[in-house]
Amino acid sequence: MLDSLKAMPRYEAYKDSGVEWLGEVPEHWELSKLGTCLKPVSEKNRPDLPLLSITREQGVIQRNVDDQDENHNFIPDDLSNYKVLKQGQFGMNKMKAWQGSYGVSDYTGIVSPAYFIFEFSKEMEPRFFHLAIRSHLYISFFGSASDGVRIGQWDLSKPRMKEIPFVIPRRDEQTAIANYLDRITAQIDQAVAIKEQQIALLKERKQILIQHAVTRGLNPNAPLRDSSVEWIGEIPAHWVVSKLGHFSVVTNGSTPSRDTPKYWNNGTIPWLASGKVNDFEVNSPSEFVTEAALRECSLRLYPVGTVIIGIVGQGKTRGTSAILNIEAAINQNVAGIVPKKELASKFLHRYLVQAYEQIRNYGKGSNQEALNCEVVSSIKIALPPPEEQTAIVTHIETQSAKIDRAIDLQQQQIDRLKEYKATLINSAVTGKIRVPGAAEGKGRAVA
Repeated sequence: MLDSLKAMPRYEAYKDSGVEWLGEVPEHWELSKLGTCLKPVSEKNRPDLPLLSITREQGVIQRNVDDQDENHNFIPDDLSNYKVLKQGQFGMNKMKAWQGSYGVSDYTGIVSPAYFIFEFSKEMEPRFFHLAIRSHLYISFFGSASDGVRIGQWDLSKPRMKEIPFVIPRRDEQTAIANYLDRITAQIDQAVAIKEQQIALLKERKQILIQHAVTRGLNPNAPLRDSSVEWIGEIPAHWVVSKLGHFSVVTNGSTPSRDTPKYWNNGTIPWLASGKVNDFEVNSPSEFVTEAALRECSLRLYPVGTVIIGIVGQGKTRGTSAILNIEAAINQNVAGIVPKKELASKFLHRYLVQAYEQIRNYGKGSNQEALNCEVVSSIKIALPPPEEQTAIVTHIETQSAKIDRAIDLQQQQIDRLKEYKATLINSAVTGKIRVPGAAEGKGRAVA
């Protein structure tokens, strides 16, 4: 795919830009700086206009009045100090410019006082400028023009930003480049969207595969009976339905005091934070604790095959489960489920994976913010005989592996499409290729 760029025509003559990362640019393009391309503007006291925000992923977007601002504060009642950002103007979040949180606006509205707003002081096709400035080449430049103020936030220096180089084709070329990129990137985005839909369908197929296997088994002719659990439905007649606590021991751990060095320094015992439930299979610890921590801090060492489940939080962690491939201690926000001999660890794990939505809100209603060991123990499980559990797990692993390979293939294709899109934009806005409709500045265009 990237090879197709090499086949595209180039301009007839080039000159050295004097900027290492830009290299050579078409001879007739103007070498400029952002400070001469942009003029700062600041209009306020228009609370009647809609709220806008500027993101790394989408540029300028419309937002809801109930949204939080970029610092996770709710929008104030008094919006008179918010800045007006008009359609066709360039706005940026000065604290996150290093991430690419800037763009030319398609809307007229108001943004946080923390934003910079500019209009163009040179003849500029706004779509060309937007594509160029949001290309990967420029994002790193905004990083070098920013100073760190705290983790995840950097303050953009306006004087250094003004020195960032920018190359400007003639206006008709800008329009031709923007038209071409709009058309081609729309096609790429559509192809990516189709592949993302295919991935979603594959993941849904995998979830259905697991759900059917752990609640109906592998024998389509097995007699069924009502499980008496609404979200489980019918199960094979010879399966047993009971509380998870009947087939396992459910406990949780703790976090040793960070103020006590003897619990952490030179630790050798694996310890898991709650985020490890997202690993699906846990093969490495979050940190290590010491023998003293194990003795004194209500910790226990969980064996290989333990299934851990997040019990706290409103994000996806609560109700997410993983299986241990290592011995480890856990923190207080995770429950460790140690199966008894009649319950296979891998069967339990797959069962909890397919019951994620039900488990999140189990026991106390949909508004609860946390589970606990008692609630986890009360989760209903439909259990086949041990040999059938083994067959079900083997079936799930075999079929899931095929689906995972198909998902990986689609993701690789998405990654290649996104790489091609980024390289295409970078090449077009810096003149490394000449797009259809962009004529030479002098003389006849080179075919």
